Amino acid sequence: MTQRKAMLILHGKQAMNEAVREAVIAMRERGWTLDVRVTWEGGDAKRLVGESLAAGYCQVIAGGGDGTLRDVAEAMGQARTQASLALLPLGTANDFAKAAGISMEPAHALALLDLPPRPIDLGQVGDQLFLNMATGGFGSQVTASTSEELKKMLGAAAYLFTGLSRFSELQAASVQVSGPDFDWQGDLLALGIGNGRQAGGGQVLCPEAQVNDGLLDIAILPAPQEMVGALRDLLAGDGLFVRARLPWVEITCSQGLDINLDGEPLKAESLRFTAVPAALNVHLPPNSPLLSRPD
Repeated sequence: MTQRKAMLILHGKQAMNEAVREAVIAMRERGWTLDVRVTWEGGDAKRLVGESLAAGYCQVIAGGGDGTLRDVAEAMGQARTQASLALLPLGTANDFAKAAGISMEPAHALALLDLPPRPIDLGQVGDQLFLNMATGGFGSQVTASTSEELKKMLGAAAYLFTGLSRFSELQAASVQVSGPDFDWQGDLLALGIGNGRQAGGGQVLCPEAQVNDGLLDIAILPAPQEMVGALRDLLAGDGLFVRARLPWVEITCSQGLDINLDGEPLKAESLRFTAVPAALNVHLPPNSPLLSRPD
């Protein structure tokens, strides 16, 4: 697709962002037809993706945080479109964008539209698609309970602050994790199922995950035998994690496991996660760490 016609779906909170306005004007001056639509309430992003594709836009830009990216990527993946996605990171954490090496400067992020998109995988659970990561256990509780006010004040550090303040609430979940030639059963504190590498404001759970290998990276943090002093041990390094890389994985938990799916809460006793290869075309830097075959 060579048509230089893009739709920016911009989170409503960023409507008055002057850096975004200047970046959009600069792209127009370089010959791009770049139109802007602003979200107002839940469901707007999905609706605007549908309207953009129906109107023949070849590129869609998600302007906002990880939640906006999730909504736009899922809608495009469900549409099975050949149109491509670019990310304009404007949120608190920007976990996927940072792991992918996308600039936080609007002008530099939009410049990726000039590069050819790469087909990447999505993760799927039930009828939902996710781009970055599904997290379970204590980490997902921290993400869900971090207030918008705290994120405004502290940025990504708000997630760490919330986690430290709630450390006394640590509870292990008894689960079984199964996939091809992999089976693990026991108590865990945290679980990451990654297409991307980090979540919760920079917590790297799946450091080797790649978005175009057709696999999901699994990271399990088993519960220590004694909770006293566990925080120091949990932050000490990577050696405590159980890891796997699988095309699909099933999680069962008799008491129900809280899952955070790119920011969307989910709870069930049994879930199956599957990698969907080459499900979405995305503009990424040529040397993006998330690509298994960089340009």
